[in-house]
Parts: sequence; C-alpha cells; structure tokens
Amino acid sequence: MILKTDIFKTRRLMTVVAALAAIAVVCGGSKRDASLRLLYWNIQNGMWSDQPNNYDNFVEWVKKYDPDVCVWCEAQTIYEDGTSKARKADDRYLTENWGELAARYGHKYWTKSGHRDNYPQVITSKYPIEKILDIVGEEPDSVVTHGACRAAIKVGGKRVNIVTLHTWPQAYAYRAADREASKAEHGGDKYRRMEMEYICNHTILAEPKAAKEYWMMMGDFNSRSPKDNWFYKYDEGDSRLIVHDYILRNTPYVDIIGDRFAEEFHSTTYGKARIDFVYCTPKLYKRIDDARVVTDDYTRAPERDKNTGFHHPSDHLPILVDFNMK
Repeated sequence: MILKTDIFKTRRLMTVVAALAAIAVVCGGSKRDASLRLLYWNIQNGMWSDQPNNYDNFVEWVKKYDPDVCVWCEAQTIYEDGTSKARKADDRYLTENWGELAARYGHKYWTKSGHRDNYPQVITSKYPIEKILDIVGEEPDSVVTHGACRAAIKVGGKRVNIVTLHTWPQAYAYRAADREASKAEHGGDKYRRMEMEYICNHTILAEPKAAKEYWMMMGDFNSRSPKDNWFYKYDEGDSRLIVHDYILRNTPYVDIIGDRFAEEFHSTTYGKARIDFVYCTPKLYKRIDDARVVTDDYTRAPERDKNTGFHHPSDHLPILVDFNMK
C-alpha cells in the first residue's frame, strides 16, 4: 500500500532535483556546451574508399571521436565505386547530400565552400553555422583553384571564425602554358603562395581586430613549413617553404601541430610530408587542451589500391584538436 505522504515526498524530491539541474545549466551549462572538438581531414575523392559500404565505416569512425565540428577536404564523390572512372555530375551523392550524411554522425548543420572544380571543402557542426564568404571564381575575382570559405560558429557564447582551403596541388602553376618550364621555375609553389596571400587578405587580414579574436584556418596546403625544416633540411629560401613562411610572417596565426610538437615531426601523408595544417589565433591557441595527428586502425592506410592508385581510406591523415571554450 502506497501512502499519500510517500507520493508527496517523491514529487517533492523530483521537483528539487529538477530545480537543481536547472540551476546547474544556468550557472555553468553542461560541459558539452562549452566544448569544441575539431576534426579535420582530406577524405580523398569524397571518401571514395567507403562509397561501396554506404559510408558506414566512415560514419562509425567519426562517431568514435564525437567531434563538434568537422572540416572535410575533397568532399565530393567523383569516381565510380572501386574505379577511377568519373561519375556523371548528376549521379554524385556528395556534395549536395552532406546534410544527410552528417546527420548519421550527429551533426545537424553543414555548409560547403565555394569551388570551381571537383574538390570543395565541407563544414559540418553540432552548432549552427554562419556562412560569411565563398572564395572562388576566375581571375580577377579570385586566383584560388579548389576554393576556400569563411564561416563562423558560436561556442559557449564565443564566436569562432573558421577558414577552410585547399590549394593548387601541382609542381607547375595553374594554367601554365609550358608545364615543364613552370616546374623549373617553381611555378606551383609560387602559385600556392599567391593563393594564400589572396585567402588571407580576404579573411583574417581583412579584420583589424582578428588577432585578438577566435580564428582558425585549416586545409590541405600542398606545401611544407619552415617549422619542419629541421627535418627536411632544405636550403634557405627553398620555394617549398614560401607558403607557410608567408603565413607565419604576415598573420597572427599559430601552427597548432608545429608549435605543440616543435621537436617532433608529424607527417599528415603516407610519405614524409606535413602538408595539412590547422592554424589558430593566439587567443584560441591558449584554449587548446589536446591536439594530434590521428593514426589509428582506420586511418592508417596499408597500401594503394592496385586499380586506381588511391589509398584506403585516404592519402592524408586527420587532425584532431580539443579547445576548452568555458
């Protein structure tokens, strides 16, 4: 037999618990409300490796790390399953279906960068995304080949600017009439340097107060950093270093992996090259709890596909960064 006094006591207890929970949310919020776990990766041809599996392996891998924001380079399906045969544009699942794919790993919001070829970047997020600028198009409007974008989110009441990019990949300059001559003149490096200056001038350098704000910039830079030259041992002034030399000399950005692991080399490819970077402003850098290049059973590619030359799952490695935004 249940007495009325017992019922009243139970209801009173439930009311107190609910009130305490409400106070906790108002005073401090949940830990998750102030977290910012960033996961960046060049997923090689729209995660071509996992297309035949309906991206199930990829989704489960992302869920394991539970990121708050993801930035994906090469975020479009290009080839038929298991081949290097191009898909028709209207037969490509990505990029227009990123909302559907992102929802499978818990992200409600997404946006894609401007792009003029098959290699856009995509941002997905647990937080609403404000799209600010697409950086794309033909000269003179833009010299950026794979495109770039600027967006923003709010975490713990703080606005965080996100710049994504993917620079020209070849040793010769974009549109070079004589590719061999362009290679000899380091045309590819010089073109990437021009792209980077353009991107920075239209993002962080266009905002006078940016150095004291929360900014991050990331992508496949197809370039090496002077911070790693203790490992590469290139001659001073080598053109392979000029892209990141420009960033380090002309912007407030800090190279997260390069600064946190100054005496260690962390390749982001399956050769010996760190060409994927996550930069952030000093104010945001101070909020880093952890950062690393991710090498696990899924991302560690055993070999190239014999038919296509592509890696499984990608020819790049991801970067994971945890920020405390309390």
